[in-house]
Amino acid sequence: MKQAETRDESAAAPAAALPAGTARRDAILLGGLALLFLGGLAGLAAVTGWEETTRQLARLGPAEMAALLVLSLVNYLLRGVRWHVYAGRLGLGTTLMQDLRHFLGGFAMTVTPGRVGELVRMRWIRRETGWPLERTAPLVLVDRAADLAAMGLMLGAALAFSATGIAGAVPVALLAVAVAVTVTRPRLFRWAVTRAWKLFGLWPRIFGRIRRAALSLDRFTPAPVALGALALGLVGWAAEGYAFYLLLVWMGADTGFWTATAIFIFATLAGGATGAPGGLGGAEAAMIALLSLEGIPLEVSLPATAIIRVTTLWFAIGIGMAVFPLAEAHARRGAHALEPR
Repeated sequence: MKQAETRDESAAAPAAALPAGTARRDAILLGGLALLFLGGLAGLAAVTGWEETTRQLARLGPAEMAALLVLSLVNYLLRGVRWHVYAGRLGLGTTLMQDLRHFLGGFAMTVTPGRVGELVRMRWIRRETGWPLERTAPLVLVDRAADLAAMGLMLGAALAFSATGIAGAVPVALLAVAVAVTVTRPRLFRWAVTRAWKLFGLWPRIFGRIRRAALSLDRFTPAPVALGALALGLVGWAAEGYAFYLLLVWMGADTGFWTATAIFIFATLAGGATGAPGGLGGAEAAMIALLSLEGIPLEVSLPATAIIRVTTLWFAIGIGMAVFPLAEAHARRGAHALEPR
């Protein structure tokens, strides 16, 4: 009964559509970032010599590129399944195909600052199910926490099993796991949110909503749920690390799986920490620098970095752009279905 009342209240005031200029603005932002990405790589390639860079790129054929994309897709699909598991724990009543559509479609907004644009997933859920933001917000929190936990543990394992010594990697791994633990413990997270609000003294309504959302976090803490979700994340990010390892091997720079994984995950975390859309700039710089420290010349590290970013970040954005219109269409139909008659 309570669920029906909540749905009716939300249906009476469905989420408003995005402003008319939002799609155009996002397209311009995406295009500008792509040009900056390509321009920066082109400048570095010019410095190292186009011939050598071209020779390295020629080592990769359609089969190799397909393998890299498939490994990235494994990561996205496993994390999408994890999103479905979390949605089920919240009792949202969404299907696997719905949740995969929401999760993958949200990748279209990856390039928004801080990836806040991915909150469009909450709007889709609200339109299709009627559940308000307070009910669905824990999905975002626990999904980010699960990624941090998986990446932190993978980075720690990679450092333990490889000979590489990335300065600052251990604190980064520990911080990632600590944040993940904090976010998935309701009392601890509510305390942290309260302290943050007292520190900044801003946006009381937002902090209040986050505190209320924290009440649902205990649904994700049972061991079978937490361990299952962690396993999905670990396998997914291991697939990305393996893709980077294969890429380096194909380019004649076999660093070993664990070293390649450590470099990839640390660079990804470093890029995300900058707050730049998609971690652009920071992730690439960290990756090239770490590869150089492993003795890999720039004419190899540069194209390797470019390709792995295309087959991970830009591939995800491409999937998101393809799924986004479909998700929007289903959300519009869902909003009409929830309207009172």
